[in-house]
Amino acid sequence: MTLAIRVLEEKETVTEADIDTFIESHDFPLMEGTSITFVFRGQVDAVYLMHWVFGLESSQEFGRLKKTDLWYLTLDLPKRSRIEYKFNITVKGKSHWVHDPYNPQVARDPFGFNSVCHTQGYETPEWSYHDPDTRPGSIEDHVLEDTPLGERSISVYLPARFRKTRQYPLLIVHDGHDYMRYASMQTVLDNMIHRLEIPPMIVVLTQAGDRLREYAADERHADFIVKSVLPYMESKFPLNPRPAYRGLMGASFGAVASLYTAWRNQGTFGRLLLQSGSFAFTDIGKHKRGPAFDPIVPFVNQFRDKCGKPAEKLFVSCGTYESLIYENRSLVPLLQASGMMVRYVEARDGHNWENWRDRLREGLSWLFPGPLWMVYE
Repeated sequence: MTLAIRVLEEKETVTEADIDTFIESHDFPLMEGTSITFVFRGQVDAVYLMHWVFGLESSQEFGRLKKTDLWYLTLDLPKRSRIEYKFNITVKGKSHWVHDPYNPQVARDPFGFNSVCHTQGYETPEWSYHDPDTRPGSIEDHVLEDTPLGERSISVYLPARFRKTRQYPLLIVHDGHDYMRYASMQTVLDNMIHRLEIPPMIVVLTQAGDRLREYAADERHADFIVKSVLPYMESKFPLNPRPAYRGLMGASFGAVASLYTAWRNQGTFGRLLLQSGSFAFTDIGKHKRGPAFDPIVPFVNQFRDKCGKPAEKLFVSCGTYESLIYENRSLVPLLQASGMMVRYVEARDGHNWENWRDRLREGLSWLFPGPLWMVYE
């Protein structure tokens, strides 16, 4: 427990005024070195911390401060850790999840939002914030008819100062709208192009209809990217035709879709950015990941047996607090042995959009280095 809690514990009697003063004079969760103390106040029967840190029990019970209505739990986490969490409150046999009422920091995702905390050494990257000196790019919406997946809409990011007289790299992003909403991707692109860390590029934002099916090593989706999206973009925009200037990216199932598409169409894409890939495989027996992974396992097993060379350069990232860390670590030596250039990065974070946001600068600037990096490298 932290010093502030210890002081309360050592008091012979803790009054409501003591707790009021404690709450008003601290920021929560309480940080002390690598220790994090969560607190909750209320007349409840039990409080549990619900988190997404693989390796720790997903539900951890709070202790109660004497006979007061203050509950607390202390965890030890390494430096530079970032976690998302909620509280599970039990009252008269009924449970419900709530956000930490004393912590204003939240992270949003397609399912809502979670409370966020981090230990010493983690900071939200400054390049993920809006820079008033940066000139923003623009977004256009397009409709593709008669694709292998039927009629589909895509959005296209055009860099500031876009000109039809020059050729641009192309990056196709799975779950592109989610990257924009939850990972600040347009802000990151605008800032990095402005700072010359990546070249001006055209970015296609795709969104699946049924992502767990379409992204799970589905031939129709791979054909949609290669036979519909790519030709359409080539007909509408001035793109550099060389594979080194074409990239695919995605997170989780989107990373599977990116790798599978490039693997089935080797020589088409020269750059891959794979984040927290759901690369489930088996050495023997059946997998235990659930039916959504049934199409993925045979693909990854086949890929591990004969990966070929789906791209020239790959950036792979994963959080050490993810259940997928073993699969991602296992894939890296195989990719390196194939002769591809591979950069692999881990962070003390989980399977979430802000983890993926925090890796964008390193991944994009390594795959598509701009004038700044070309000068200094």
